[in-house]
Amino acid sequence: TVVFGLYCLIAILLIGNMVLSSFKTKDELLHNTFGVPKVFSLENYRTVVVEDGFLRYFLNSIVLTLLSIVSLVFFSSMTAYGIARYRFKGKSLLEVYFLLGLMFPIQIAILPLFIIMRNLGLVNNYLGMIILYTANMSFSLFIFSQFFRDLPAALHESAVIDGAGEFRIYATIMMPISKPVIFTVGLINFVQIWNDFYIPLVFLTRRALSTLTLAIYRYLANFLSYWNYVFAAATIALVPVIVVFFVFSDQIISG
Repeated sequence: TVVFGLYCLIAILLIGNMVLSSFKTKDELLHNTFGVPKVFSLENYRTVVVEDGFLRYFLNSIVLTLLSIVSLVFFSSMTAYGIARYRFKGKSLLEVYFLLGLMFPIQIAILPLFIIMRNLGLVNNYLGMIILYTANMSFSLFIFSQFFRDLPAALHESAVIDGAGEFRIYATIMMPISKPVIFTVGLINFVQIWNDFYIPLVFLTRRALSTLTLAIYRYLANFLSYWNYVFAAATIALVPVIVVFFVFSDQIISG
């Protein structure tokens, strides 16, 4: 309890200071780094949103993240359902193959991945990004497969007796009762994809396709000149994660 309490206190202090700093001018940040702003100024937000077109990058991140999560949940749940509910030759090897994905970060394979994506014309393309995020399904597949294994076999058997096909069983029976797991997997991947910097940096070189993390990085690259804008941009990027957490907190806890 003490460790978690200290961790939460540090996180709240850092986030709170970031939010307060987003309302300070550059001069006040220099002389009043950790205090409450003497005058709350919206100039940083105006510059970031209006002049730098930050809302476009915000929308890019929203579209990319949501489409990636939908694809990831669909394919990982369907794969996990097949692995968990059926017996077939090579099943154990297939499970090990997917779990190996938890051991190796994508960075170690970035060069062959880039060559493959370039040859397929998927660089500077959201479809390519969605495919990459969907392929990183090891953790999601593990969570779904454990859930599907615990479901009673009678659910599947009764649906088969009633004449339901395999995809109908998956779509109308298994997925609705796995909503807590869907929300949990969705939120974990939402935070991961939303905050991802490395993959967009490598595969999205066109500025118009940039995500929030790339836009913030451009400020950080010239931190001494734009450090007042960094806090405003980071605060904007934090809002969706907090909103999603509070809206779906009950489902996350039950999951």
